[in-house]
Amino acid sequence: MELGLDGKVILITGGSKGIGLACAAAFAAEGARIAICSRSPANIERALAALPGARGFAADLSDSEAAAAMIEAVEAGLGPVDVLVNSAGAARRTPPEELNPARWRDAFDAKFFTYVNVMDPMVKRMAARGRGVIVNVIGIGGKVAMPTHIAGGAANAALMLATAGLGAAYAGQGVRVVGLSPGLTETERVAEGMEAVARQSGQSVEEARRASIERLPLGRMAAPEEVADAVVFLASGKAGYVTGTTLSMDGGQNPVVL
Repeated sequence: MELGLDGKVILITGGSKGIGLACAAAFAAEGARIAICSRSPANIERALAALPGARGFAADLSDSEAAAAMIEAVEAGLGPVDVLVNSAGAARRTPPEELNPARWRDAFDAKFFTYVNVMDPMVKRMAARGRGVIVNVIGIGGKVAMPTHIAGGAANAALMLATAGLGAAYAGQGVRVVGLSPGLTETERVAEGMEAVARQSGQSVEEARRASIERLPLGRMAAPEEVADAVVFLASGKAGYVTGTTLSMDGGQNPVVL
């Protein structure tokens, strides 16, 4: 399928590993020009080895000034960003008895503000140009409360509301804002999260993982590349009438009408 992404400038936060890296590879396969951002220069270096022609930018996106400087650097080097994919940051999974106000704040800094600090200046630039797409990779925890992901899930829910609001606010200026919420995906983040699930349930990490997979109707976690395929479609003109909404991608785990 021709998606019309050849030559487009794509900025992917969290693009050095996991879903973000899979997105970078998928957009590159469509002929797009890729910029990835990560806090870790070492992770960027490893990712760029697998992404010929891509550019890497190191920044801590929980810092709004660092995020703004990163956007300036990307557009100075590659030109105006056509598509922003937010995939940076993840709140640490924490059993409820271990939560406290500081950990709630950490969850929002790690997930909500790493997105907002890039999305806010970027959506305004796109609106001034009259075109652009933002795809927020959020997480199903924003729709379904889980005991070990309450603070992080609240940050995800806030991102879903921000996605809906910005999608409506900027639709008339040629900008689409869309969310995608994967369920369990084979990434390092999910593997780390299983440790909190194991503590909460009194199981070993392997037992917790096996039990989690058994609850998935498809019988397996998603591959990062499957999530990336959905992101690329949502960013393309083939999804040109999709904005202000978040697509659930949880393998049928939560069969509800929302």
